[in-house]
Amino acid sequence: MSNVQKYIESVKDVIQHRDPNQPEFQQAVFTVLDSLAPSLEDHPEWVEADLLSRLVEPERAIQFQVPWESDDGKFHVNRGFRVQFNSAIGPYKGGLRLHPSVNLSIVKFLGFEQILKNSLTALPIGGAKGGSEFDPKGKSDNEIMRFCQSFMTELQRHIGPDLDVPAGDIGVGGREIGYLFGAYKRLRGYQNGVLTGKGLTFGGSLARTEATGFGLLYYTNALVKAQGDSLEGKRIKISGAGNVATYAIQKATELGAKVITVSDSNGYIYDPKGINYKIVKKIKEVERSRIKEYADQVASAEYHGGSVWDFDVDYDIALPCATQNEISKDQAKLMIKDGIKYICEGANMPSTPDAIAIYRENRVLYGPAKAANAGGVAVSALEMSQNSERLAWSFEDVDGRLKLLMENIFAKSEAADKKYGLDKDYQAGANIAGFEKVATAMMTQGLV
Repeated sequence: MSNVQKYIESVKDVIQHRDPNQPEFQQAVFTVLDSLAPSLEDHPEWVEADLLSRLVEPERAIQFQVPWESDDGKFHVNRGFRVQFNSAIGPYKGGLRLHPSVNLSIVKFLGFEQILKNSLTALPIGGAKGGSEFDPKGKSDNEIMRFCQSFMTELQRHIGPDLDVPAGDIGVGGREIGYLFGAYKRLRGYQNGVLTGKGLTFGGSLARTEATGFGLLYYTNALVKAQGDSLEGKRIKISGAGNVATYAIQKATELGAKVITVSDSNGYIYDPKGINYKIVKKIKEVERSRIKEYADQVASAEYHGGSVWDFDVDYDIALPCATQNEISKDQAKLMIKDGIKYICEGANMPSTPDAIAIYRENRVLYGPAKAANAGGVAVSALEMSQNSERLAWSFEDVDGRLKLLMENIFAKSEAADKKYGLDKDYQAGANIAGFEKVATAMMTQGLV
């Protein structure tokens, strides 16, 4: 074992000792650390400075209570989190997630991933994440408003346009951002750069809603083109039915591919003629219903319970857009049997480490979440720029910038892959490209 590898293992040992009950955080960090050896071999001064120990420890982790009242007059208390992980290249930036699965481990995993994701965008933003185990499903607008107001009562102490700029994530869309912004404004005054994903009437950006889904396809298209291939005529499986999945379907269709599946937590739709994103959008955003309604509206569609990744059908590209660890080792093996050539992640860490190993063993080209789904945070940073300038850019302007940013993210990952001879390991390439920018900034700034 080389000295660099011994160093990496020592950092992992510390994490296991400090955070033994944080499996998602450990999974995210260990996957990154194992891929950084070539870069650390090139930069022994980073090992000497014990840079990894600083990288994997949040600069600040905040936990607070969120009391709120339901419509029936009962009182409830949830936990709120904000983990400000790294500010070496800019103010903290990362979403807020409202979902029953949220805990400190998940928020730390997301915040750590956000460091490298934000670095890859080439925009001056650091890494953070936050949220609560509060579940907005089944809640009235007034209940969600009261929760958001209570949540912001504490969060406002720790954020600001040049300090920490939260955005949306699972369970936090335009409605929730509006309530959060209104609460912040009442407490601190109007500062339109304090949150992103805002409504267009108070500082939001065109193309923000579409950004992660569109960006996923811009990245996927760049990866496929680099192999001398094309999206034209490709059959694609997509999981999820939120913003990311909906707009990924739209852009994939525009680029000539056929999306054959879409899913939610109960089951999935298979439509061999191609999923119609307009119907998905109507079901999820207007009717706020379950995806099984698609089969009632489209004659060629079938609804099935269970995971879309257990569905055996021939296809070319997988775009998981649902949640973390949704693809297991056995499901990855089924993907290989079904003939996939590419997988790019629209969700955060949807593939387990065992699944990723199967991709590599079978030479499936893999675009990791920190690169492939960076479109959302990229346009959030562009929203920050518009807020600073007191300007509003056109949809075409923002979308053009997004396309260029996503193509550049793939180019950086590919360049690192080639530099270190990684044999088209675009996951390691993305990790190294993101890490080297942050590491250089940290070293330059000293122990702060």
